[in-house]
Amino acid sequence: MGSQIREFEPLDPLPLPDLDPLLSVPGMDVASYQGNVDWPAWYGRGKRFAYVKATESTSYTNPYFPQQYDGSHAVGMIRGAYHFAIPNASSGTDQANYFVDHGGGWSADGRTLPGALDVEYNPYGETCYGMSGEALTGWIEDFSDTYRARTGRHPVIYTSTNWWTRCGIGTFAATNPLWIARYSDTPGALPTGWLLWTFWQHTSDPLDQNHFNGPLLALQLLARG
Repeated sequence: MGSQIREFEPLDPLPLPDLDPLLSVPGMDVASYQGNVDWPAWYGRGKRFAYVKATESTSYTNPYFPQQYDGSHAVGMIRGAYHFAIPNASSGTDQANYFVDHGGGWSADGRTLPGALDVEYNPYGETCYGMSGEALTGWIEDFSDTYRARTGRHPVIYTSTNWWTRCGIGTFAATNPLWIARYSDTPGALPTGWLLWTFWQHTSDPLDQNHFNGPLLALQLLARG
């Protein structure tokens, strides 16, 4: 998550979030870069949830997805899958279906988070994918609506405020939980419409680490739907 955000947005030194441990839950997210993850070790360091990259566009699946997704679950973490969006490659509907068909589904078992849509700086070209804010908004709507039709849940949206604002995207606050990326000691200003963050990616050292905005019971309720 956020490889392009780290590229375009400077990190504040040594971000140390000052959050009440009784009102937040530490977690992490991983992709193929991490390979086979030592899940017992990370659980031992207090991580209680994990998001795992499943897919990108309609042409890529994470080869480490089974070890990462099943391994995090096996040690007791609440886990979820995420999709890296390439909006100018294919429709939001096609990418949502590809995501669900390749590990991005959801089940009401209390241990599976709704899927997440990673939408951010374009790693392959123009920052906003050569698309207008209206077109990007429509693309995200299509992805979100298709995902909900397939799973019964709206996806979490992962992004940065700077990218979202720069690309002129509309608001999804009424339907989609926000996963904000900001490598600092606070989440900072949020994208248009959102008043609260649900997840916050606060550092990428030594890998992407996150907080859930609430106690463990609230995280379990989010998973349960």
